[in-house]
Amino acid sequence: MEEHTEKSKKIGGAPGRSIDIYAAQCEKCLKWRKIDSQEVYEEIRSTIQEDPFVCEKKQGKSCRDAGDLEYDSTRTWVIDKPGLPKTPRGFKRSLVLRKDFSKMDAYYITPTGKKLRTRNEIAAFIDANPDYKHAPLGDFNFTVPKVMEDTVPCGITERTPKRSKGLAMID
Repeated sequence: MEEHTEKSKKIGGAPGRSIDIYAAQCEKCLKWRKIDSQEVYEEIRSTIQEDPFVCEKKQGKSCRDAGDLEYDSTRTWVIDKPGLPKTPRGFKRSLVLRKDFSKMDAYYITPTGKKLRTRNEIAAFIDANPDYKHAPLGDFNFTVPKVMEDTVPCGITERTPKRSKGLAMID
């Protein structure tokens, strides 16, 4: 169920790297378009259910143009859940692929450069730093994209077994 979804993707290579290319799939023609920045990508992701992505949202692009990217195994792709909130102003959401390619881990980097790994750490940071009270706790989301198995590099043999937690497939 990959069409009509928004994906972020990571160029394959050294495990443990974070996402370096963001992309969205056009709802009409299903072509992939590079997204200019994480901030623009998060805006698209947060509103894609109400306002689907189409090629024309990228300046100078239409469904008649060739896609910017091809979904293939030259890169490790991950599929993101639509509707996640944008990262609060001043913070940065960081996603890191585990070395065994089993999943990604989500972190938030504070405006002061501190890495936060849990909602409790975020709440404590906001409580201790009143300048960041503008950041709603609900806008920090640790849901991670799903690693697309068919794009994991060959030779990755020691993988953590997958466990289902009842999450719905993205369509």
